Amino acid sequence: MLERLFPERLDNEYRGWRTALWLFGLVTAVRLLQSMMIIFSGPDTVSRADGIALDQYAPDAAQTTLALFALNSWWRALVCFLGVAVLIRYRTALPIMFVVYLLSWAGGQVLSFWVPLARVGTPPGPWVNLTMTGIMLIGLVLSLIKRAE
Repeated sequence: MLERLFPERLDNEYRGWRTALWLFGLVTAVRLLQSMMIIFSGPDTVSRADGIALDQYAPDAAQTTLALFALNSWWRALVCFLGVAVLIRYRTALPIMFVVYLLSWAGGQVLSFWVPLARVGTPPGPWVNLTMTGIMLIGLVLSLIKRAE
């Protein structure tokens, strides 16, 4: 199992379930879309999807909040670009990329426990991310199970 998580070499010789490839593609596309929406439509996305009341912030505080969200989204987009490379060329790295995505989400949850965001209402963003996490867990398991040939 460990050799599937950490392959000796990176190539396109993927041996897990094909469904995991599709799930990984879906998760990568959603995460990349989320990142681009925050980068290019920050105020609207941060307010609606994440429930951050930017209109109640001082202008400088709102700008700083948007900048931090955009910086975080840029890093997430870079990881997604690596995910695209895994889908296209380095499929043996699929399980470890699922782990990277899951650790990214879990780390954010832990940090949010200590430094919570003040949200307004029940925004959809956290529910979308929780759904994506379930898909990532299923995809990780499917990518580690050797498919029948």
